[in-house]
Amino acid sequence: MFIKLIIALVLSIGTYFATSTVKYAVWVFFIAAVVAFIMEGVRIVPQQSAYVIERLGKFHGILEPGLNLIIPFLDRLAYMHSLKEVPLDVPEQVCITKDNTQLAVDGILYYQVTDPRLASYGSANYIAAITQLAQTTLRSVIGKMELDKSFESREDINRHIVAELDEAGRNWGIKVLRYEIKSITPPESILRAMQAQITAEREKRALIAKSEGERQQAINVADGQRQAAILESEGEKQSAINRAQGEGTAIRVIAEANAAGVRAVAEAISDKGGMEAANLKVAQQYIDAFANLAKSSNTMIIPASASDVAGFIATAMSVLDRVKQGQAGAARS
Repeated sequence: MFIKLIIALVLSIGTYFATSTVKYAVWVFFIAAVVAFIMEGVRIVPQQSAYVIERLGKFHGILEPGLNLIIPFLDRLAYMHSLKEVPLDVPEQVCITKDNTQLAVDGILYYQVTDPRLASYGSANYIAAITQLAQTTLRSVIGKMELDKSFESREDINRHIVAELDEAGRNWGIKVLRYEIKSITPPESILRAMQAQITAEREKRALIAKSEGERQQAINVADGQRQAAILESEGEKQSAINRAQGEGTAIRVIAEANAAGVRAVAEAISDKGGMEAANLKVAQQYIDAFANLAKSSNTMIIPASASDVAGFIATAMSVLDRVKQGQAGAARS
């Protein structure tokens, strides 16, 4: 404000020297002073912003977004705060784990001003305060974990840091929304060891998968052979059953045919002249069989008693004579 009044005074003096008239110089000073008062007394606050006003060096109030009026010379704009969410990059730092391994950890912090008065007077520099607190909290949390656990517990680390910063940030008029670890970098020797471990683990899984495949293949082959043997035995069983059924049917048919033949012979024998015909047939077959013995072999088998042959022949001849006599008698009648 004082600078604006000095500018107004300089303009009025310049007008006086230019016109040599006090009246014009006074009007120029008055108009310049009014413009300076308007410029100094009117404040337009943007949305999502807060201006802290001090009156005579003491906190007076907070200007809300929109058009606001203040008293020049008495009031002054002391602090301006953005109420938006602000990302803050936390510098990389070296942390030591529980198993004495160094890790370079880099993160990013998101905060928001919730109380402009506390943000103005609660801390001389709340940004530096939350940055340092985030680093010390991170070192403390990492120091309680082993190397492998620190890689697996990023979410737990983030939640713990947010809880610690949010608790401290209440006195500074800010709220820590979240913290995210961007990278965790171990030393080069640890990286090589981890890579070797990962390679060994992958080779182990590959060998296990291969052995499981071979085992499953052997099981499948054995099961296929078992199924084939079962099917083959079932086929042989069914074939044997079919053969047995066929042979049984053939035997039954032959037996029935034999029985029918026997019945026919029996009926023929029971008729008149049947017995004589049967005796004749038997005698003829006996003589034919006896005659063929010498043709099929050098050894000739004869009956123990030659009278048996003669008896058969005599019987056959007598039967033949009776048959002829019967036929002749039938012709005369």
